[in-house]
Amino acid sequence: MGTLGRAIYTVGFWIRETGQAMDRLGCRLQGNYYFQEQLSRHRTLMNIFDKKPIVDKEAFVAPSASVIGDVQIGHGSSIWYGCVLRGDVNNISIGSGTNIQDNSLVHVAKTNLAGKVLPTIIGDNVTVGHSAILHGCTVDDEAFVGMGATLLDGVVVEKHAMVAAGALVRQNTRIPSGQVWGGNPAKFLRNLTKEEIAFISESAINYTNLARVHASENDKGFEEIEFEKVLRKKYARKDEEYDSMIGIVRETPPELILPDNILPNKGEQKSS
Repeated sequence: MGTLGRAIYTVGFWIRETGQAMDRLGCRLQGNYYFQEQLSRHRTLMNIFDKKPIVDKEAFVAPSASVIGDVQIGHGSSIWYGCVLRGDVNNISIGSGTNIQDNSLVHVAKTNLAGKVLPTIIGDNVTVGHSAILHGCTVDDEAFVGMGATLLDGVVVEKHAMVAAGALVRQNTRIPSGQVWGGNPAKFLRNLTKEEIAFISESAINYTNLARVHASENDKGFEEIEFEKVLRKKYARKDEEYDSMIGIVRETPPELILPDNILPNKGEQKSS
């Protein structure tokens, strides 16, 4: 960094420090009515060396997630709270419509005992359950990795295959399409049913829809949040029998109605 670069960096640092000081002063002046947002130094997206994350504008990355270095995230995919995707010594590629659920870890391998360079490649419409670990592996389109599962270097999970929750899949293992593997070390358990294969795609779609709701909620300001809290209190569920006795019809404001794709049984409940 040259002299000009250092000067610009220093000016930026002091502007940020001044902004935080003004925010604290403003909170004190508001007294009991203040709302204080903690300014966090956490960087959701972070470059490393010359490598930077590339995230589609329609993807959701939770504020507490960490996406570092050479990571690509496709359209409609979601990286949930507490996840770490670290593409430092190699790259991570995530397709479209894939969900990496809370507290999962995705990393890569520069080399291993076989001397192979192993990125982590995750395809389209993949579901990776909470607290899973994926390291230098490949997960093909519409595969399913259960909660707490660990996939080691060189593992390949084929399309429509499933890794059971808590499984440990050893290096260079290939899990064929249509099979469920589980245990420590993971072994073949059984074949997937047609309903289970269909569920994998359905799970990915549900998480894409849910991610849109979380993205919207994260974008809301304080006034909008407080307004909706008042509405929820006012329109809290009442005694329906009492309401019918005195002829009251309570309509839920549109602000409090969740989209149909978040409540999949909503249409069935109305028709019944």
